[in-house]
Amino acid sequence: MSDKFKYNYPQKLSLLRFFKDAEGVRRNPIPFHKRYFEKFGDSFSIRIGFSKYIILSRDNEIAQHILVKNQKNYNKSKFQSVYLSKYLGKGLLTSDGDFWLKQRRLIQPAFHKQKMNQLVDNMNGTIASEVNNLVEERPIDLFPVMSNLAFNVVAKSLFQLSNAEDKFHRIKFIIEEVQNFLIKEIRLPHKAWWFSLSGQVKKHLKLAEENNAIIKEIIEERKASNEEINDLLNMLLETRYEDTGESMSIEQLIDEIKVLFIAGHETTANALTFTLYLLARNPEVQQKVFEEIIEIESQTSNSIEQLQKMVYTNAVLNESMRLYPPAWITDRQNLEDDALAEFKIKKDTLIGVSFYELHRNPKYWNNPDEFIPERFLGEQKKESMQYFYPFGAGPRMCIGTGFAIYEMCLTISQIVKKYTIKADNDTVQFNPLITLKPINVEVSFSKR
Repeated sequence: MSDKFKYNYPQKLSLLRFFKDAEGVRRNPIPFHKRYFEKFGDSFSIRIGFSKYIILSRDNEIAQHILVKNQKNYNKSKFQSVYLSKYLGKGLLTSDGDFWLKQRRLIQPAFHKQKMNQLVDNMNGTIASEVNNLVEERPIDLFPVMSNLAFNVVAKSLFQLSNAEDKFHRIKFIIEEVQNFLIKEIRLPHKAWWFSLSGQVKKHLKLAEENNAIIKEIIEERKASNEEINDLLNMLLETRYEDTGESMSIEQLIDEIKVLFIAGHETTANALTFTLYLLARNPEVQQKVFEEIIEIESQTSNSIEQLQKMVYTNAVLNESMRLYPPAWITDRQNLEDDALAEFKIKKDTLIGVSFYELHRNPKYWNNPDEFIPERFLGEQKKESMQYFYPFGAGPRMCIGTGFAIYEMCLTISQIVKKYTIKADNDTVQFNPLITLKPINVEVSFSKR
């Protein structure tokens, strides 16, 4: 687009108003986003300086444009690439361009459906041991329990026979510590000088280095053993670049494993927490899930076949992720000027798409705040899937989608088969960090 091209942006939220709301936005941006969308429509903008703009949207056309139709013109923002890569390195989550594409093509075969099928028995066993340890007959805070379950599933899917329980606990601790600090850095950029001066940045970079060293030790132990074990680490060690025929360097493998730990455990823990809570609050839905599981188990004992038949359970999971998408927001920056819906935007415009708000946009959903699993059954499912982004969309859609769905369906089926779930609270609290983290979601489990 030429210099004479006339740019136009969505209705503008004044910078003064934004700064007045800044403290509240930092604590929980979602109520403010909702208010702004109701006032300005499905997209609004904030002008920073003379010519720089930020756009926030819940418009499906814009989501499709930046994630699918014109995705080559959109890279991840500095929030994702710079802040995250400082601690996570250059894995799939933080890289862009040709390097990202090369890594995606290399790793994708490890997450092929047939490969995932090989992990199901191990996954099922890990879930069973976690479910057997559930506290019964009194309310418990559900998220820490699901976080522990999801982390162990990822750890034992990555490193099946590793006797590394202490190492896994340390990795989990480091991931949580670093993420909590990362959120502070992103939400409080004006305190960057203090974080650096007080030694907090140095402390967390040191933790990230320790994490690298732990994972490197596990990888080197495996390579030295010459064992071929049916886990994700083995699949990643066997991958080869198309152009050179070489495997990933140890450093690159460490970066990719860190991404799998983070993306593979927290989003799943979030989704399971919200889903089990919604089942607790909707006993008629819980009963239908129970009946489906019992019917499926009477037909086949094969775990893969059972998963393929969990149609209603899948619909429940989808409806839960519609209401509470684990990755609740994404952002992109355009490399060149672009026409975006009815707007004409300058290059380097930061665009955020709130999946949380898009999933509740009355333009696309009837009774958007109600829990209705039938949205994802039969003909209704085709309509719903057009506006549904629990794992993103386009080429950068989450590589572990199949893994996550298997894990969540297996967990839901094992818990519902064994327990009746109840919850007294009629509201859900959450904290929109990098993911949508449940807060004080209490349920109780009683044996059926």
